[in-house]
Amino acid sequence: MSQKLTLALSKGRIFEETLPLLKAAGIVVAEDPETSRKLILPTNDPLVNVIIVRASDVPTYVQYGAADFGVAGKDLLLEHGGEGLYQPIDLDIAKCRMSVAVSAGFGYASAIRQGARLRVATKYLLTAREHFARKGMHVDLIKLYGSMELAPLAGLADAIVDLVSTGGTLRANNLVEVEHIMDISSRLVVNQAALKLKRERLQPILDAFEKASAQPGGRMSRMSQGTAPAVAWSRGSVI
Repeated sequence: MSQKLTLALSKGRIFEETLPLLKAAGIVVAEDPETSRKLILPTNDPLVNVIIVRASDVPTYVQYGAADFGVAGKDLLLEHGGEGLYQPIDLDIAKCRMSVAVSAGFGYASAIRQGARLRVATKYLLTAREHFARKGMHVDLIKLYGSMELAPLAGLADAIVDLVSTGGTLRANNLVEVEHIMDISSRLVVNQAALKLKRERLQPILDAFEKASAQPGGRMSRMSQGTAPAVAWSRGSVI
């Protein structure tokens, strides 16, 4: 098998916050995906390429071996299920939170007490279903792909489940957070076959990512807390 490595990244915040980790591994991406039309970007290492894909597609590209490793948010990994992936390191980047939000003035707490059946718009169906099931709430989930904040304003849904960073978009649309579901950060994911067959090439990069993500200000990865880094990597589930 070729020892050439392919890293899957999405544009935007994850790409920008992964660059310092790549630099720590001695890898510099040669072009900016925001200005380049290329979807396969070279690096200063001729044996490492970066492919630019939709954030939700990163786990799939890695699972099926089109990419050897990638960076994806915990939110997307939960929805994907993590099949066929090793998830060695929480990189502690692109941090935000998954929350329930409603229109200001909507009686969410009262609706829960009364056992009302709510309509909830989200693109995170699995996470939302599990959250409301734990609360014993009956909800109708509506799958949306964008502009989640519009759903309550247009009368499509009573509530939304979405990612929140600063909360500015919610406030601008007169929405308020009513429940915090979980904190979200981005994680390194590795194809199982690549981990076995390309370990010699992958290991130094993974070690550099782990070391850089564990610097002051970043949370220690699960791998660094384990006993044997080469074998202590989580498979499948996201914690």
